[in-house]
Formats: sequence, structure tokens, C-alpha cells
Amino acid sequence: MKNFEIQGLNFKFLVVYVLCSVLCALPFKAFPLTAEEVVKKSQEAFFYQGKDSKARVLMKLISKSGQERVRELTMLRKNYGASGGEQKYFMYFYQPVDVKDMTFMVYKYPAKDDDRWLFVPAINMVRRIAAQDKSSSFVGSDFTYEDVSGRDIEDDNHTLTKEEKLDAKDCYVIKSAPKAQDVDYAYKLSWIDKGTFLPLKEEYYDKKGELYKVFSADEIKDVKGFPTITKRAMKNLSSGHRTEVTYVKADYNIGIEDSLFSERFLKQPPKKWIE
Repeated sequence: MKNFEIQGLNFKFLVVYVLCSVLCALPFKAFPLTAEEVVKKSQEAFFYQGKDSKARVLMKLISKSGQERVRELTMLRKNYGASGGEQKYFMYFYQPVDVKDMTFMVYKYPAKDDDRWLFVPAINMVRRIAAQDKSSSFVGSDFTYEDVSGRDIEDDNHTLTKEEKLDAKDCYVIKSAPKAQDVDYAYKLSWIDKGTFLPLKEEYYDKKGELYKVFSADEIKDVKGFPTITKRAMKNLSSGHRTEVTYVKADYNIGIEDSLFSERFLKQPPKKWIE
């Protein structure tokens, strides 16, 4: 009887072993990502690379007739806590004359309104940017204040509409519809690269369902192991105006000090960080 029990036990082990071997031999297929998971990964890839970052930025504002205005700035960013958590941004403008020495600072919080400040040297005043102004134009460009530091995932309903190739890259296509009515678009479609999770293209549709604004990632380079969008554009199809942004230089994990993100340095930013 004892031998029979041992043999039965051995047979059970053999069955389990065979089943495990068969399952391990089958090709592995990961569980599909939800729309929210794709958007979260995209936010992390676009806005949270490294512990901190610094970029020298050229921003071209181009009219329908082709007339150009150029803005040059340094943008600094530091993460606090886990990826997807709090961040602080600091920007210093070099040119043109009307924005020279202007600074912009953001305290970004997950799931609540960000704090934003703008120092205007012409009137020597620090102005607080109200939460309702987050969809306003950023220094006259086709990007909004919200485009600069990112939009909270919880502010939209996200749907995975399809998967398709864009410029030979496999992409998730996500539809994001704002939950609130205080946004100037009804929804946007985002083509998110499955490899890097960077947004390669975004289409914005107005309340009538018509396409009126398009974002494109025009150049992606590896910077210290981080895929980085070094050229991007936002085109307003209604006005014919567009904004092109180029990272002339970019760097990560440079040890930005917490003290930079203060009202004191909005008025007198330290040269070591803005040069």
C-alpha cells in the first residue's frame, strides 16, 4: 500500500513536470496593456527620463506666410519620488528682446492642479498662472502651458482604438477625451511607439469633431541611453501657424539643486544652470 502511494505521488509529480515543460516551451505572450498603462508609460518616457534634465531649446514660431520669430531658452527639470510623481521645472529665456531674462517655473503634482509662476522682467513682477490658464498658449507658441510639463492621466478617459504602423514603427493608437469641459479640444488621438513609448504623433479634434491641431515628433536621438525627442512641432491647421522646437543640447542626471526652484532665482537665476 505504501509503495502504491509513493508510486501515485511520483506519477503526479511527473504529470506536473510534463505540463510545466510544455508550457515553458510555448511562446510567451504578455498580457496586453490597458490604454491607461500605455499612457502612463508614454508620460514616463516623455517627461520623466533620468532623475533630472537640462536642454538648450530653440523655439520657432512660424506664421502662415512663413514669417519666423525665434525664442531661445534653457529648460531644467527635476523629478521627486517615483516616476510619474512630483516634478519641478525651471526655464530661462535668452531671446528675443521682449522675453529676455524672463523665467517660468512649474511645480507639477499628480492628480491635482500644478503651481506655475512667470517672472516678467519688464515690470519686475512674478505672476502666478491660474489653473484655468493651463490650456493657454505658452509664450505665444502653439504649445500650451500644459504641453510643457504634461497633462494628468486622470484628467482624461483613455481608449485603445487600434494598433498600427507609423513610419515603419509599431504604435498604439490611444483616444484621450477630457473629462471636464474647460479644454479647447473634444479629444485627441496619440500614436505611441511600442518600443520607446514616446508619442510620435498627436491629432487634436475640436468640439465639432474636426481636426485642427497636430503634434509630431520629427527627430528622436539617444541621449545617455534615453530615447529623446530632439525635434518636435505643433501645427494649428485652423490658423496655419506652427511652432517648431529643437533641442540644441540635452543632458540627464546632472545633479540639479533643489534651491534652483524658488521665487528668488526666478528673478536672478544662477549662471551655472542657465548657461
